Amino acid sequence: MTVVLYFFWISLGLLFYCYFGYGIIVFVINGMRSLFRPPKTAVADVDWLPVSIIITAYNEAPVLNKKILNTLDIDYPKDKLKIIFVTDGSVDNSTELIRKYPSITLLHQSERRGKYAAIKRAMQGVDTPVVVFSDANAILNKECLKKIIPHYRNDKVGGVAGEKKIFRSRHISAVGEAEGLYWQYESFMKKLDAGLYSIAGAAGELFSIRTKLFTLLSDDLVLDDFVISMQVCLRGYKIEYEPGAYASEPPSVSLADEEKRKIRISAGAYQSIGYLKKCLHVFKHPVLSFQYISRRLLRWVFCPPMLVILMITNILLAGYFNEAIFYTVFLSVQLLFYLSAFTGWLFVRSGKRAGLFTIPFYFVFMNYCLVKGFIRFVKRKQTVLWEKSMREAVE
Repeated sequence: MTVVLYFFWISLGLLFYCYFGYGIIVFVINGMRSLFRPPKTAVADVDWLPVSIIITAYNEAPVLNKKILNTLDIDYPKDKLKIIFVTDGSVDNSTELIRKYPSITLLHQSERRGKYAAIKRAMQGVDTPVVVFSDANAILNKECLKKIIPHYRNDKVGGVAGEKKIFRSRHISAVGEAEGLYWQYESFMKKLDAGLYSIAGAAGELFSIRTKLFTLLSDDLVLDDFVISMQVCLRGYKIEYEPGAYASEPPSVSLADEEKRKIRISAGAYQSIGYLKKCLHVFKHPVLSFQYISRRLLRWVFCPPMLVILMITNILLAGYFNEAIFYTVFLSVQLLFYLSAFTGWLFVRSGKRAGLFTIPFYFVFMNYCLVKGFIRFVKRKQTVLWEKSMREAVE
């Protein structure tokens, strides 16, 4: 029973650290550092660097015109902004829509080799010091570039990530409500990460890097945004976080679509571990390694099995130590949590909002997708030519 006891406390400690402990530690460190950090001064004059925006779009005709107009409407000197759309493999009328706008550079080939291969092809024509990446279904705020570019006055900054938001309305779906809460949590954690050193990976809806720091990798890369941004950090630079620059995206139209998307991301996450082995060099990259291991590696690799171990060992301990009320109470809490998650799943599955059950449901749902993503990764069934998930229409 001693071994069971050890596994119980190890699993509990690891889970607490991943979801609460790391954030508490970084929050305290950032708070203490802010006491000795001089206040930031407003930047009067900014040298607006030439910028290229790369947008990959595969059969995105339904949202493409809105994305084009949104990109053209960005408040930035037009003579310093180059817009590139890549529509490789598209068989809809995407190319015809883009050709209506002479100021946009269109790259198209009939062969579809995946998003990262399309980005690599576009990067061959980028001659600006900064490149911005965005998705076709993500709507950017007008001030995004003017919020991002000032960060590059700091030579230690190799990239800047914007905030991802989920469109919210009175009619938002139950899946959209859960996804929106998750990204609010992620935004909070990214602010903490950036305050400590660098964010541990950017989201593809809106992020930028210094062009010279782009690293050529294999075309089979699935989680391109995460790996591209982490490769910048491995070259000795940091990725800043700028919530004043944001991309708004509609939520998945159904639970099945959200599951499909999450499993693909999870499979890509496990693949990315192989690309980011240098992040484990704790002596060469001490803070980055601490962030990467705490925020990503532990959560991806250890948390799903730890949840199972915690439940099994708790059941055994509650039965063995009848007089120790702690294990019985904690088991009751676990059972109540999973019952809440199941109730939330029933609500979401039926299209109803889950309310208080949203958080436990999405927590279990994400760990479930990690497990399925791992299985897909091991079986090598995740292709870069993924089937896109349906998103809700937004007025």
